[in-house]
Amino acid sequence: MSLNNLAKRTAPQELTEFAAKQIQELLFNVQGIELIMLCSSDGFELASFEKIKTNGKGKLAAVSSSIVAMVQAFMQELQLEGCQSITLDANNGKAILTAIPHPKFPMLILAMTTNDVLLGQLLYCTKKIAQDISNFQI
Repeated sequence: MSLNNLAKRTAPQELTEFAAKQIQELLFNVQGIELIMLCSSDGFELASFEKIKTNGKGKLAAVSSSIVAMVQAFMQELQLEGCQSITLDANNGKAILTAIPHPKFPMLILAMTTNDVLLGQLLYCTKKIAQDISNFQI
């Protein structure tokens, strides 16, 4: 892999640090989040914070990116624009995928939660954080 390709895959450190701080605050401000991860749009983990031990975060980042890409393609077929978030509801928790449409470095946030998370609060906060990260000036 060339250095040029690696640079395209990775957001600048200043942006990544800002985004990491935002998602870390989310972990502590919204009760019920067990894992929060910042991923590049091509499926690489940029930062993560967890309250429980989670293995395979690299795989989670890759799968999350693929899911968002598939849903965006599906939404285009439905003539819907701008996939903002995806909520997956399971028997033992929830997974929320939120797109960060940064103009140069699109990313996504993965939040894994317990069932008793206040979903409205989480969706509102992740949308706000995604907007703040998207508007971050480099």
